[in-house]
Amino acid sequence: MRTTAVFFTVSALGAVLGACSGGSAADATGKDSAAAIPVEVANAHRGEMLARYTGTATLEAEADADVTARVGGEIERVLVEEGDTVRAGEVLAVLDGRQLQLEAAQARAQYAKTERDYRRQLELHEKGLVSAGAFENLKFDLDNLRATYQLAELQLSYTELRAPFAGTVAGRYVRVGQNVPVGAKTFRITDPTPLKASVYVPERELARLAPGQNAVAQIDALGGRTFPARVTLVSPAIDPATATFKVTLELEDAQGALKPGMFARVGIVFERKPAALQVPRVALIEADGAASVFVVEDGKAVQRAVTTGLADGGNIEVTKGVADGETVVVVGQNGLKSGNAVRVVSLDAKPAAALREAAADARAAQR
Repeated sequence: MRTTAVFFTVSALGAVLGACSGGSAADATGKDSAAAIPVEVANAHRGEMLARYTGTATLEAEADADVTARVGGEIERVLVEEGDTVRAGEVLAVLDGRQLQLEAAQARAQYAKTERDYRRQLELHEKGLVSAGAFENLKFDLDNLRATYQLAELQLSYTELRAPFAGTVAGRYVRVGQNVPVGAKTFRITDPTPLKASVYVPERELARLAPGQNAVAQIDALGGRTFPARVTLVSPAIDPATATFKVTLELEDAQGALKPGMFARVGIVFERKPAALQVPRVALIEADGAASVFVVEDGKAVQRAVTTGLADGGNIEVTKGVADGETVVVVGQNGLKSGNAVRVVSLDAKPAAALREAAADARAAQR
C-alpha cells in the first residue's frame, strides 16, 4: 500500500510539472507571434517606365481671327450665327454700300472717258500729230483714274464681311441696323483642327525636350479624359524675364470633343525604359539625402540602401539594391528596424488604422 501511494504521488507531481512546462511553451510561442510587426508588401518587378515633364496649358485653335469692318456703314443683313460652319470667303454679313456704289460708278465713268480719249490720242500720236509731252500726260491721267476706279471697287467689296478661312463662327458682335465704324470687330472665326497647347517650361529642361516627342493631355472639363498629343515646336529662345521657353503641342481629337479655351494638364514623355526594375514609391525611405527600402527575408525586415532612377506615377525605378522579384515593405516600414520580425498582412482584410495599432502593440511588446 505504501508503494502504491508513492507511485500516485510521483505521477501527480509529473502531471503538474508537465502542465506548467506546456503552458510556458505556449506563452513563449504566443509572445513571439505577437512580436512580429504586421506590414504590407509588394514585389519588385520589371515593366515600362516613362519620364515625363508635366505642365498646364490652355487649348488654342491653329487658326483664330476676328473679322473687322474695313469700311463703315449700317448692317443690312446678317447671314450666319454663332456655331455655324463657314467656308473660306463666305459672306457673313452685308453693309449698306449705296454711297460706295455711286462712288465706284463715278470712278468707272471717268476712267472709261479717259480711256476712250487715250485711244484717240494714241492714233494721232502714231501719226505725229500730238506732242510726246501731251500724250505722256494723258497716259498718266489714265493710270491714275484706273487706280481710282479699282480702289472704289475694292472699297465696295468690303461691304461684304467674309470669312478669312474655313472654320466655325465663334462669336457674332453685330446686329441688323447697327452702324459699325471702320475697324470694329464684327465676327470671330476659329478653326479647331488641330488644337494646340503652349507650355512654358523652365530652362533646365531645354536639353530633354524636342519636336516629335509623344505627350498626353488630360482635360478637366471632360472629367479628366486624356488625349494623345505630340510636340511640334520647341522654341530655342529663353525668355529672360521668366527663364522659360515655349513648347507647342498638337492634340489628336478625331471626335471633336475638344474646344478652344479648355484647360489641359500636359505630360511630355522625354525618356522611356521598356524593362525597368520598379517598386512602389511609398516603399522608399529617404533620410539625409540617401534612399533605402526594407526587404523581407525569412520573415525579417532587412534595410537596404538603393539607387533610384525614373519615377512614373506611383512607381519608382530601382537601379541598385533590390533584385527582381524581391519583396519590399510598402506599409509599416517607418517603424521598422533592420532584423525586426514581420508578419505580412493585407490592408483589404484589416483597415489601415488597425494595422498601425497592431504594429504599435508589437513594438511595445518588443520593448
